[in-house]
Amino acid sequence: MLGFLAWLLLLFLCWPLALLALVLYPLFWLLLLPFRLVGIGVEAVFELLRAIVMLPARVLGGR
Repeated sequence: MLGFLAWLLLLFLCWPLALLALVLYPLFWLLLLPFRLVGIGVEAVFELLRAIVMLPARVLGGR
């Protein structure tokens, strides 16, 4: 909601820039999508490693 209000303010102050931002936002989103997917994959690998390392402590009843 805050982003939408900021865009409306930009539309009021400088409408060509607001329209340019409206057009370019999906392109930037598509450009950054592979980096987000890599980040999710790396986070999943670290969670798996953490679970493997902590497994003996969980089996023995530690917190």
